[in-house]
Amino acid sequence: MTEMTEASVRAEVRAWLEANWRTDYGLVEWRNILIDSGWGVPTWPTDWYGKALPVGLQAVVDEEFLRVGAVGVAKAGIRRLAAATLLAHGTPAQKEQFLRRSLSGEDTWCQLFSEPGSGSDLAGATTKAERQGNRWVINGQKVWTTSAHHADWGLLLARTDVDVPKHQGLSYFIIDMHQPGVQVHPLRQMNGHASFNQVFFTDAEVLPEHLVLDVGRGWAVATTTLMHERREADGVRNWGKSSSGTGRIYDEERAENATVMEPYKWYPQRAGRVDLVIERAKAAGVNNDPVVRQEIAKLLTLQKSAEWTARRARAAQLQGKPQGPEGSLGKLASSHVARASARVHTLISGADAMLTGEDGAMGGVIAEILVSVPAGSIAGGTDEIQRNIISERVLGMPKEPRTDNDRPFRDVPKNLVV
Repeated sequence: MTEMTEASVRAEVRAWLEANWRTDYGLVEWRNILIDSGWGVPTWPTDWYGKALPVGLQAVVDEEFLRVGAVGVAKAGIRRLAAATLLAHGTPAQKEQFLRRSLSGEDTWCQLFSEPGSGSDLAGATTKAERQGNRWVINGQKVWTTSAHHADWGLLLARTDVDVPKHQGLSYFIIDMHQPGVQVHPLRQMNGHASFNQVFFTDAEVLPEHLVLDVGRGWAVATTTLMHERREADGVRNWGKSSSGTGRIYDEERAENATVMEPYKWYPQRAGRVDLVIERAKAAGVNNDPVVRQEIAKLLTLQKSAEWTARRARAAQLQGKPQGPEGSLGKLASSHVARASARVHTLISGADAMLTGEDGAMGGVIAEILVSVPAGSIAGGTDEIQRNIISERVLGMPKEPRTDNDRPFRDVPKNLVV
């Protein structure tokens, strides 16, 4: 590609799709063709399945795929975070082993960060990784781990040194989730789903070549994962959606979503379902109520502001800027929108909003929204954490007083014995 303009990119991807896209492909077969072409992740480097396009031209490619109904690479959920993290920090061998299979959907992932005693304070993780001979041996517990029950690999943050300050004693590993010593126990949520899990490690092993970056550099790698997670927070409502077309590839995509993407099927409700408020107001006969109309207007204004925040984050990407605190702005905005939407749905539906099942408003969807929305203010870093990041890194305010950043982790008071 000699000139990367919107017109030239559109013409090239359109011609490629016209020559190659068919609905009788198998899903993995098609994705491997797509990966080899560079159109699966066109903004990635040419050495790693991309075309080195500016991020701003990704939308042009997406539009052409949508126009013909073409299925893309496997990018949703933790697979996307794993690929982005390894692309940034992985060794050539790690990229060779994991990137293609993550994009094709042949490998699935989970994110092993939070622990019973270190959720918001992620740097306080106590799961141990000890070097024994030619292996790292892992012992400890993780919690709130989405998709751990069917993941092939995990992104693991573990402590390798307790004699240095907490951020310096963490390392980042890729761990085989199917090995002995890894036990996964699902957790039932109040919305009826079971997306999250507890994971227990008892002398589980990690190969030395599956250490990402260097020993003690885990916090830098984890920050990359979290920045991508927060920047994409406004897109969770679309996770797990299948194409509606007919043909082998669509059937296999739906089958994949019924398993791999099943844990995310409640994510649209977690985002508040702003798209339903006007429809619900009309169905409930309150669309002319001045109070309801005012609250809907406030919600739509907040949503539009959040959309503009997300666009600023994408503009930063277009300018080649690294993942930054704008991801925290977007994540905080999305949780505010979700909570505001839940309040509007309650105002519209009244007591019916508390009824689940067929007796509830919209067959129980409104009740599911109300009990799912709080997750958005917790997952990927709480609202309180995002406010700290914004105040310190965006507004330049003094840092929150801390007593544990400069002390050896061994000496820091904690809930668990290290």
